[in-house]
This record gives sequence, structure tokens and C-alpha cells, in this order.
Amino acid sequence: MSLTVVNDWESVPLFTGLPDEAQFWESHQIALRLMQTSLVGTDTNESTTITLRMDPRMLSRLKRLARQRYLNYQSMLKQWVAERLEKELD
Repeated sequence: MSLTVVNDWESVPLFTGLPDEAQFWESHQIALRLMQTSLVGTDTNESTTITLRMDPRMLSRLKRLARQRYLNYQSMLKQWVAERLEKELD
């Protein structure tokens, strides 16, 4: 069974209830690009660009893991650093 790919949120109708929504999602899926832009907000106003040297194999593994979670690898890395920072400061 081939699912119809939703490429923009305007393509998703307003649902009258859960059964209506469930029926829609049985035959549709969200495009990866749309999922990523929804999960990763831009915070360019409050960010500073840095350079981080990393082993290429480690970077590859990081990118693969981020893709599996439908995240941008840089955003996932920032989240991990923020979580660890909070843990260290407790």
C-alpha cells in the first residue's frame, strides 16, 4: 500500500474527530522535510556560531541517529549539550 505524502500543512484537513483523523493518517504520511522543519525551530536571533572538530565516523553516527529521530543533527547535539549542562549544574 502506497501512502500519499503530505508536503505542506495546508494539505491536512480539519478533522471532525479522532476516527476521521485516524482514517486520514492510514493513507497519508508527513514528508521528512516537513517533519524536520516542524520539530526544529530556528533560534538564529539568540545563537552564536561555533566550530567543532569531530571524528568523521562519530559525525556520521550522530547524523544517522538524528535522521532516525526526524531531527537536525545540530539541533539534537545542542539539546544533548543543554541536557548535560543542566545535569552538571545540579
